[in-house]
Amino acid sequence: MPPDRRDPCGSIAVALGANLGDPAATLVAVRPRLQSLLQAGGVARCRWSPLFRTEPVGGPAAQRDYLNAAVVVDQIAAGAPPDPWRLLARLQDLEAVFGRQRQQRWGPRHLDLDLLWCGALRFRAAALELPHPRLLERTFVLAPLAAIEPSLVPPGQRRGPLRDAASLLAELLPLRPEAPPQRLPPRSGWPE
Repeated sequence: MPPDRRDPCGSIAVALGANLGDPAATLVAVRPRLQSLLQAGGVARCRWSPLFRTEPVGGPAAQRDYLNAAVVVDQIAAGAPPDPWRLLARLQDLEAVFGRQRQQRWGPRHLDLDLLWCGALRFRAAALELPHPRLLERTFVLAPLAAIEPSLVPPGQRRGPLRDAASLLAELLPLRPEAPPQRLPPRSGWPE
């Protein structure tokens, strides 16, 4: 029986972003590699969001807009999720292949791959926190998640009743100074 899509405990989620070079070409090029990485080791199909154009949040002034997306991967079988440290290392390897250099926090980048959650794992370390600590604060993450599955309930909510991605996004949009994420039309290599 497939996992309940509203419950992320049986899934893995990764956010993608880029604003240097040709971000659309970068995201289209990394997609099959990321899918192969995420589907290795007993996970099912990847559910991809559309691409979104978003204003930069934090970091240096005068950055170009980002292209952002997300992917949620449902596990086929019950059991332990992949090792998050190994998955993080492989995501960082992919970032490096596409020119990522870690020079400035929230600075411009050729590719950013953030592990949002990995099954029901919850922990905090200097290099990795799960669920991602700013998952619920970023419209550029919530908009793609809501586009994949509006009723998906992102982990990491600490107060009150649990809300789905669409509700969290609707609550956050009026509170943020940046423009709402702009959903882009499908393109070759990114059909969503």
